[in-house]
Amino acid sequence: MKTYGLIGYRLGYSFSKGFFTDKFEREGLKEHEYVNFELNTISEFPSIFKKNDHIAGLNCTIPYKQEIMPYLDEVDEEATQVGAINTVKIIRSADQTKLKGFNTDIYGFENSLMPMLNKKHKKALILGTGGASKAIKHILDKNNIDYLSASIEEELFEKEIRYEQIDESLLKEHLIIIHATPLGTFPKIDNCPSVPYEHITSDHVLFDLVYNPELTLFLKKGLEKGASIKNGLEMLHLQAIKAWEIWNA
Repeated sequence: MKTYGLIGYRLGYSFSKGFFTDKFEREGLKEHEYVNFELNTISEFPSIFKKNDHIAGLNCTIPYKQEIMPYLDEVDEEATQVGAINTVKIIRSADQTKLKGFNTDIYGFENSLMPMLNKKHKKALILGTGGASKAIKHILDKNNIDYLSASIEEELFEKEIRYEQIDESLLKEHLIIIHATPLGTFPKIDNCPSVPYEHITSDHVLFDLVYNPELTLFLKKGLEKGASIKNGLEMLHLQAIKAWEIWNA
């Protein structure tokens, strides 16, 4: 039996478990399973290998995407730049087992967002400054797209603004708006970021990392203004497919 799994805290329903369980059934991979490993603290991470000596690959989600890094033997260069891990490759040899960390959110986000853009999309507004925004900023930097981040935190850092500073002139310049908070996720679907949606136009691209519901209030408001929209489901599919490639390379 090959065991793959997700490391996290209070996982409940996870996209990864559903995705890979369906994949294994569809492809007739009967000797494969996907397990949720709920950890109260990251210090419990090494113990999962003592109980499961056939782990073949792992995903990692909040709140451990950064905390897991000291437990790894090696970290991919791009994941190091972002400072977050969501995929762990298990490399076994005759005398040892090594763990290498990757961030496939980078691949998923880039390949989901970039096809939506054209030459006029030169600046982005990121709504939220949490862990999810790290991969987003990395990809925007990589593609020479300038950005600002809207924050609710007391202290503002470089390239961060208050939501109250988002006005018509700022939205005219920032034609890419990326929502990187859980706001509007089921069941609280009547919530959305505080943005002056009346200034959204058909030139805008709205990308929401939330995928449940499929059409969040944030995306609905953009759609009403003729904006191009996309939720986070394709990104999740792409990052999962990339993780599978890494585990089996």
